[in-house]
Parts: sequence; C-alpha cells; structure tokens
Amino acid sequence: MSNSTDPAVPTGESDDLGHGLKVRHLTMMGLGSAIGAGLFLGTGVGIATAGPAVLISYLLAGIVVVFVMRMLGEMGAAMPTSGSFAHYARVGIGEWAGFVLGWLYWFMLVMVLGAEITGSAAIVSRWLPDVPQWVVALVFVVFFAAVNLAKVSNFGEFEFWFAAVKVAVIVGFLVLGVLLVFGLLPDTEPVGTTNLFGDGGFMPTGFAGVAAGLLVVAFAFGGIEIVTIAAAESENPRRSIATAVRAVVWRISVFYLGSVAIMVLVLPWESANDGSGPFIAVLDRAHIPYVSGFMELVVVVALLSAFNANIYATSRMVYSLSRQGNGPAFMARLSRSGVPVNAVLLSVFFGFVSVLLNWWLPDQLLGLLLNAVGAALLVIWVFIVISHLRLRPRLEAAGTLTVRMWWYPYLSYLTLAMLGAFVILMLFDAPARNQLISTAGLFLVLCVLGYLNRRYHRTHPHTAGH
Repeated sequence: MSNSTDPAVPTGESDDLGHGLKVRHLTMMGLGSAIGAGLFLGTGVGIATAGPAVLISYLLAGIVVVFVMRMLGEMGAAMPTSGSFAHYARVGIGEWAGFVLGWLYWFMLVMVLGAEITGSAAIVSRWLPDVPQWVVALVFVVFFAAVNLAKVSNFGEFEFWFAAVKVAVIVGFLVLGVLLVFGLLPDTEPVGTTNLFGDGGFMPTGFAGVAAGLLVVAFAFGGIEIVTIAAAESENPRRSIATAVRAVVWRISVFYLGSVAIMVLVLPWESANDGSGPFIAVLDRAHIPYVSGFMELVVVVALLSAFNANIYATSRMVYSLSRQGNGPAFMARLSRSGVPVNAVLLSVFFGFVSVLLNWWLPDQLLGLLLNAVGAALLVIWVFIVISHLRLRPRLEAAGTLTVRMWWYPYLSYLTLAMLGAFVILMLFDAPARNQLISTAGLFLVLCVLGYLNRRYHRTHPHTAGH
C-alpha cells in the first residue's frame, strides 16, 4: 500500500465495481449532485445572511471550487479510483489522512442526505396535507434504495435524465430572469439595480455577513466531487474524468452565479428567504401562470436527484475505505452486477435516520443541516490541495498527467491561502465559529479513530485492506 514516503508513483486502486457509466452520465451526476438543496433552498439563506453581497461569497467560493476541481481532476485522470480524494490523501500525505478525509466526507454527505430528503418531503407534504412529512420521506428513501441497488448503468441513466430536467429549467430561469430585470415581460417594470443597492446598500450586514454566507455557499457547491468518485465505474476512467471535470466546473459556476445574480437583482434581500424559496419568488414576479407551481415540482426533482447521487457517493466512499482496511470488510462486498450492496444499504439506513429526524424536527432540521456542512467541505478542500501539492511532482515525473492545474504551484498555494482566509473570516461570526469548532472536534475524533485503526491492523495484519 502506497504512502507518503513511498518513492514509487502512485496508481489508482484496482476497483472491481461495474463499468457502465458514460461521460454524459458523469457530467450530469456532477451537476445533479451539486444542483440540489444548496442552490434551490440554501441560496435564500445566503442572501438573507449577506444581502446582495452574497455575490462576493459565491464568487470567492466559485473561484476556489474551480481551482480545487481542476486539481482533483488532474489527480483523478492520472489515478482513477472510487476513493478519489481520500485515496489521493492516503498516498500523498499518509494513511491517517486517507482515513480522516474519507470518513469526514461520508459524515458530511449523511448530513446532506438529511437536508435533501427534508426539503423534498416538506414540499410534497404541502401538496398532500393529509400525509405526514415523515411518511413522504420514507417513500422516497425506499424508492431510491431500489434505484441504487440496480446495476450502475441503470443508475447513471436515471440520474442523467433527472439532472437534465434541472439543467433545462435553470437555463429557462436565467432567460426569464434577464427578461424580468429589463422589464421585457408583460406587466413588468425594469428593476435595474434598485434591489442590488437597496435598503442597507450592497453589503447591509457587512463583512461578517459575507463571512457567514460562506458556510452556506460552501454547502451549495458541495457534491461536485462525485465526478471523480464515479469515474472508477466509467468505461474509460482517465478520459472520462478529464472530459467531465472540464464540463462540470464551468457549468456549475455559470448556473450558480447567474441564478444568484438574478435573485439579488429581482428580489429585495430581506424577502429572499421566505417560505417558497428565491426561485419561486422570482418567478412569481414574472406573472406567468403555473410557472411557480411547476418550479416547485422541479425543486422536488432537484432535491431527489441530489439525494440519489449522494447515496451513490456515500456508498462508494465506504466501499473504497473498506477495501483499504479503513472500514468494515463486509462493506466491500459486491453484487454480481458490481454494486457494493452492503455499502448502499448503510447509506439507506442513514436515509431512514433522516426520516426519523423529519418526524422529530420537521421544521428546524433543514437549517441545522445547511449550517453543519460548509466547514467540513473546507477541510476536504484543504486536503485536496495539499494532496495535489505532494503528488504533482511524482505524477509529472511519470508522465501520467492528461489534465494539468494552471500555473502550478502558484494557483495551488493561492487556493490554500484563500481557504485559510475563509476560515479566519468565519471566526468573526458566532454561528460560523461554532461550526468550525464542531468540525475541528469531529476531525480530532476521526484522527484518534484512524490511529486506533492503524494500530489494530499492525497487530492483526491479516485484516488489512487490499
């Protein structure tokens, strides 16, 4: 097993998973996972927190995400594996880093699962007032358990069309939004920059608001990493990663920045976080019959698509960790079609846990989970950058690079500095500071567990992973 002191050039793991995913599946999975609760619901929280200046939060986070995904794409194209960044941290930094990063990502996505199933179930339960919210959530979890237990090509096709609906609708939203801003729709007046510099100005809550908005924004961009996780199950992993990463990062940036720009131009920032969400609030102002009701349906589709993709991502991460000896061995068992059944069932189990939370805390849960994820993502991004800085010279010497990070190592170090600046800014906001402290506590717990796991395998070498 490679580690940070191994002079050999690292390679991807020999995954025995199915290989039915195509480049279009990977691209849409990346879009599908990222275009979920963070964009459709979390955006309103971000605008209410930072005002129109949330655009700064999205721009800064977007730049970092593009750079991080470029680095991840570089390593992924050279070493395709279902473990993705956890595997790269293991071979680039050390065994402990792979353990900590993999399980931190798993914990983070479990929280995301809860946010997405809560958001979708809450909307559907409004349509069906006689059906409890937790029952709706339960039905969704059971359905997507069946989808994820099918062979991976079926899953990829399902997710492709799910995500395609979201992408088409967002493009339509951007077109309608531009027409609305310039007053080109019937019975509408041009809004110009009135709301952009309205009550309180562009930055009504100051730099503290921008800093607080970064946690929500970080959550919104989360999920794009699934491209490099899923590539191990594609027909040509090296080529697929290179193509999909290039496509996803720019599309995500345009969709997020474009959508948020429309929202802050059309809506007063104080009303962006009402019960319907900013997407529906914008479309209501267009006075187009049934559009807002249709958009509500699309929001449900978007959240369920992201939930589906994240069950996939959590199961593959557990599978990879178990192959490395960093998780229970039975989680690495595959079905005849190459699906890690036990790992999928573990993710589904935590889907059921989120159903229980729907019953226990149906109103408070979404806000709690949105705030609980951003800081974990920052840690993951920091480790991706460090892994890249450690592995790049070895990969370059081996001549295995098909995707290259721009202006290495300067932009890599700049990304690391920006992530450090995000953390410093968040320390000046009480809720963000508490979340950073909680994430640091979880990080230390995982470090201890990683140390204990490593000691166990030293004394029981026959239990070590592949």
